[in-house]
Amino acid sequence: MRSSGKNGAGGRWLLLCVCALFSWTSALGSDSPQEFLQVKTDPAGGVIATARVLFPAGPEIIHSLLTDFRRWPELFEVRMRVVDLQVRQDVVTTDLRIEHALLPGERRLVTESRATADEGIVTDLVEGDFTRYHRVWKLSPANEGRETYADFELKVAIDSIVPDWLVALATRRELDAHFRIVKEKARARAAKSER
Repeated sequence: MRSSGKNGAGGRWLLLCVCALFSWTSALGSDSPQEFLQVKTDPAGGVIATARVLFPAGPEIIHSLLTDFRRWPELFEVRMRVVDLQVRQDVVTTDLRIEHALLPGERRLVTESRATADEGIVTDLVEGDFTRYHRVWKLSPANEGRETYADFELKVAIDSIVPDWLVALATRRELDAHFRIVKEKARARAAKSER
């Protein structure tokens, strides 16, 4: 029996969402078989994303891209803007406004970022329209320092009525795009530094 009208379209949409739920863990691109991205809902609320990415440049270049907070919006497909940026000692406080298709208007995200001794970066929530935000990058050299393995973790929860499974789907798509953009910029910067 065929469905018709709204129920048929709703059924197809639900089927697509269910299929997407089973594809949250996947390999990233073709740079390395060790690359992966996993996004899942957190039983405590929100979303947890973990990834391992191979970037085509040394850790110094990757670290400089990821800590150029003024230009952070260039690393994402989601529209965002930096409202304020303050550096005090070794802590960078960034006040972002983020537009997202899932949510009307802009969402405010204020975070503090610190570099770690092992070329990593830790970012935590200060305030805004999120109830949780914790991001960790750990960078390690690969291929005699010409590339970088980056281990990534993100725990995020938005103060909204949007269900976590839908936020997870969007986060998966956004991180895929984010990693691709960082790879492109890293490749360009590495080529420029070799000249």
